[in-house]
Amino acid sequence: MAKQTGAMLAQVRQQTIAELVQKMGNITVNDLCAKFNVSPATIRNDLRSLESRSIIKRTHGGAISTSKMVYELSTVQKEIRSINEKRAIAQAAMEFIQEGDAIALDSGTTTFEVARMLTNIKNLTVVTNDLQIASWLEQNTSVNIMLAGGQVRRNFRCTTGQSALEMLSMLHVDKAFIAVNGVSIKTGLTTPTMDMACIKKQMIDSADKVILLADSSKIGRTAFVTYAPVSVLDVMITDEFADSSFVDSLRSTGVSVICAKVGAN
Repeated sequence: MAKQTGAMLAQVRQQTIAELVQKMGNITVNDLCAKFNVSPATIRNDLRSLESRSIIKRTHGGAISTSKMVYELSTVQKEIRSINEKRAIAQAAMEFIQEGDAIALDSGTTTFEVARMLTNIKNLTVVTNDLQIASWLEQNTSVNIMLAGGQVRRNFRCTTGQSALEMLSMLHVDKAFIAVNGVSIKTGLTTPTMDMACIKKQMIDSADKVILLADSSKIGRTAFVTYAPVSVLDVMITDEFADSSFVDSLRSTGVSVICAKVGAN
């Protein structure tokens, strides 16, 4: 088994701290020292790091939660949220998919809505780590499917791990459609776990064009791990309720932003 570095251990500890603060509302330095068997100085460094990413807010002797922090819902929970916005975004995404394309579909409920619209596109190859996407495409389309094998994340219907990363690193796609848990100009594209961050980053690295699919509820939110800055994006597709100042700021960086009209699909 590979030896964990101090930085890796700190990341794991900080993720646990962030989860504890979110669940409890507040926590003290003394409580955290007792839990992790580390010094107050180490905990204060952890809290400073988390606060710098807007994940928690430091207080005298501890920390409190911030509503901007994002924790990952299960796939079933995600499916019932913002469904009309997700379908509008998926419809807008179809303008970027042509016959003969090789595309990557990240794991997610918005990307699943894209998959459901691929029934009539010929000679299409889809690379994905999403079990639900692969299964639906196999049953309902003639799409050539490449599933990145790896460890299955229970309750999230997707694969992660070194095997999936190695397969993705060997492939090249025309476009990658990437999902996100939070996006902001400052913290970039974020997701709650390191394993999913690695998969998303590899999909981005494998693509000629990177297209972010994110409904307006994800804007201004921050999850635990940043896997890319907004500068990697060619296009972001969101919905008509997106914060206008964010849209303007992102466009000023050279990213094309499409705000899909909800109910128009």
